[in-house]
Amino acid sequence: MATIKFTFEDKSIETKVVDQVEADQSILEIAEDHDIHLNHNCGGVCACSTCHVYIEQGEDSLEEISDKEEDFIDRAINPRINSRLACQCILLDENATIEVEIPDQSKIIGHEH
Repeated sequence: MATIKFTFEDKSIETKVVDQVEADQSILEIAEDHDIHLNHNCGGVCACSTCHVYIEQGEDSLEEISDKEEDFIDRAINPRINSRLACQCILLDENATIEVEIPDQSKIIGHEH
């Protein structure tokens, strides 16, 4: 089973490690299932940029980025070369080790989940 480590740009939030993660789930779904705050105004259908994250490790174990996702990342706050939308990061390898940094969510306007 995969391991996902969630770190936060807001250093007042403690790192959280989620073990025993099954493949075919998105990073957003995994965050939701483990009470990790990550905005997602569109409901996780690749129609906004509020679930923007940085993949620090394990990119090869995730579904490839699509053109549509790239378009929305361009609209995110402070996009980087390792930016992804958590709703589109589907875990493909159940033996993966992934590290995700969640940007500061206080700058995102919209519905909190």
